[in-house]
Amino acid sequence: MISDASLPPAERLLRWFHDLDSCLVAFSGGVDSSVVAKAAAIALGEKSFAVTAKSPSVAERDLRIAKETAEAIGIRHEVIETAELNRPGYVANAPDRCFHCKSELYDHLSAIRATYETAVIVNGANLDDQGDHRPGMIAASNAGVRSPLLECEIDKNTLREIARQWDIPVWDRPASPCLASRIAYGVAVTPERLKMVELAEDTLRSLGLRDFRVRYHEGDLARLEVPLESIEWLTKPETRELLEQRLIEIGFKFVTLDLGGLKSGSLNQLIQVSLDKK
Repeated sequence: MISDASLPPAERLLRWFHDLDSCLVAFSGGVDSSVVAKAAAIALGEKSFAVTAKSPSVAERDLRIAKETAEAIGIRHEVIETAELNRPGYVANAPDRCFHCKSELYDHLSAIRATYETAVIVNGANLDDQGDHRPGMIAASNAGVRSPLLECEIDKNTLREIARQWDIPVWDRPASPCLASRIAYGVAVTPERLKMVELAEDTLRSLGLRDFRVRYHEGDLARLEVPLESIEWLTKPETRELLEQRLIEIGFKFVTLDLGGLKSGSLNQLIQVSLDKK
């Protein structure tokens, strides 16, 4: 962790980058990696470079937002194709799935890094990420990837405020993890299931919802998580019937609504259930 906690968070972050010669940013276009990319661009200019992965696990909308955000930030940006679906450990979708996904990404970034002798790979992990199930952070450690937000002790709320101050367009965008994170552990990740989730979430978005999840469970079952205040509206006959019809057309056989509302990382509860059965 950075030692000078007396500095404002944004200044700590910029000073962190001033110690580097150049860097590659693992850039998803979310608020976390966008703040990192902006700080790198301010501190290092042309010696900073953002890279975004393109694969069936990334929604087309998220890829478009990443491109637009990188342009707004003013950082060099490249989109590369990754092949995590060729990794058996990823397809099997055990609780360490994210390790295999991030390993694929960091292998590609390490190859790019080879052309920049002093380049450091950085990601958007922040202080709040330490308390959740994050196997991808093990992959980052294995690849020598650094986390400036974490090292500067910046949490999610603080980085959103920095993003707002720096006029980053996604400063208030809800978290948007990869599509595979919607598929219940133990259910194989396939391109078809990823596309079903993407289309289902596009449907919810078209109804005016902003923050939600469509969880895919075995048997082509969709479990919808929406904010508690949206549940009553979603169950109105005209909305419910339209939503069910559309998701059935997409390929789901069953459509359910989680009365517990939206919970980030809710599928992690299945990890504990699995452990309890042993």
